[in-house]
Amino acid sequence: MLAVLVEFIVHENHREAFIQRVKQQAKDSLSLEDECHYFDVCTDDAKPDRVVLYEIYTDHAAFEFHLASDHFHRFDKEVGGWIVSRDICRLNKLAI
Repeated sequence: MLAVLVEFIVHENHREAFIQRVKQQAKDSLSLEDECHYFDVCTDDAKPDRVVLYEIYTDHAAFEFHLASDHFHRFDKEVGGWIVSRDICRLNKLAI
């Protein structure tokens, strides 16, 4: 399994629109991608411009499929001007 953490810093005047759009992206990913198992959207009360995604995929190939999907490309194009920065961390999820 692959865990993906994505940290966005969002322009203040686009925060609410970004949150609504990323929630739709989460729903789309879960419903359209069989190998996307979890997609959570988190905010930070101490840093309102920070939005963090926590996603679980079957493997690296499943995440690459996600990045190549039409719904991801639409999302990325729409929110591109709303964000200050984006940091992606891919983590191998170990069995317990």
